[in-house]
Amino acid sequence: MIRLVLDTNVVLDLLHFDDPAVAPLRRALADGRAACFASAETRAELAHVLSRPRFRIAGDEIARLLDAYDALARPCAAATEAALPPCRDPDDQKFLELAQAARADFLVTKDTALLALARKSARLGFRIVRPKEVLQAEGD
Repeated sequence: MIRLVLDTNVVLDLLHFDDPAVAPLRRALADGRAACFASAETRAELAHVLSRPRFRIAGDEIARLLDAYDALARPCAAATEAALPPCRDPDDQKFLELAQAARADFLVTKDTALLALARKSARLGFRIVRPKEVLQAEGD
């Protein structure tokens, strides 16, 4: 089973936008080939993003999306064991910490600040990839 950490934009693509680009990832999660992990910090960020006025998501829909995320993701405390490279965007550091703590194979993101750390992250035991690359990289 592939162990994943999904950044907030990827979670939105999966659960809210139903983006066809993440359909292979959705299937892998549904059929048990992949599992994703979340921390209290990543869930709080999702809740914050869902409540932004520009998304115009009603409170009951926010609750449904958070429930779907809770059902999808396995909880994991994001304590770090080793020094991590600092992310250019401090708000994204939580995803690096979670990937390390969850012993993830992949941190799946579209965020350029996280993708810039792809080379450094490989030395820490996980890879940073775009959603379309995660299942391609599985065979590497």
